[in-house]
Amino acid sequence: MLTILANIGNLILFLNLIIFSKGFSKHGKAYKVFTWYLGIIFSIQMISKLVVYIHFQNLFLSHFYFIGQFIILSFFYLAILKEDYQKKAIKLCLVFVLMILVIQYAYDTSLFFKFNMLEISITSFLLIIYAAFHFYNMLNEKKEFYYVNIGILMYLFGSTILFLVGNLTISLSKKMSLITWILNSILYIIYQILILIEWKKSYYKKSVK
Repeated sequence: MLTILANIGNLILFLNLIIFSKGFSKHGKAYKVFTWYLGIIFSIQMISKLVVYIHFQNLFLSHFYFIGQFIILSFFYLAILKEDYQKKAIKLCLVFVLMILVIQYAYDTSLFFKFNMLEISITSFLLIIYAAFHFYNMLNEKKEFYYVNIGILMYLFGSTILFLVGNLTISLSKKMSLITWILNSILYIIYQILILIEWKKSYYKKSVK
């Protein structure tokens, strides 16, 4: 079941990448950055599946996933947030977090081969804050990337809790560990569906024209 759910999520991700790529040259900076995000995340997912196929441990790829997601979505929110203090906060957090993680990995290289609790929590928490900024701004502004923002907030909040017990599930029964990953896969599918809804609501008619 987990494999089926993961494949469904990746299939919708691939569909989102294709349809967003078609409008890459027609829309603004935020659209372009988000399309790059879809492309990079899809690439990491495919590399992860390949690594598993050749019977290697793919846990190290989670670091590319979380850090890559944090960097690209930080630039995404820099493109859509309007307030100067919000943009300054994102830039400062981006530099600070990357410095902290570089120091942490230099000090303890063994973290590269397991879930890094600090990496997961700090990158996800800050992206949740950025999503909250955007919701606040949308109270008085155009609802740009509304469904994407809902998806980011929902997925990161739920998956962060699940990933934070990632190391714990190793010592639990296989059944409990499987439930954790199934729930994460379901959240991911919902996230990708919301991205698809965003394209349908905001860009489908423009693409047809």
